[in-house]
Amino acid sequence: MSKPVFRKLPAHTMGYVMPLILSIIMSCIVSLISTLKSTGFSGFELPIWLGAWGLSWVVAYPVLLLILPLVRKLTSFIVETP
Repeated sequence: MSKPVFRKLPAHTMGYVMPLILSIIMSCIVSLISTLKSTGFSGFELPIWLGAWGLSWVVAYPVLLLILPLVRKLTSFIVETP
């Protein structure tokens, strides 16, 4: 077996890493769609989108950390646990 490229983080960090990755991906997609809708394809400029993405992510990550426990509880009311 080959060694992993990097050392994995401990399991207890999952509650921070998962929202981090989710917020990066979601804010990227949402800010791109929003930027394209407001500027159009012909007016699209990478720096404008990156600024929107950065601002979106700065908001998205803390919000995810705050609401994730509530979302887990709401999900447990809807989804049967094994």
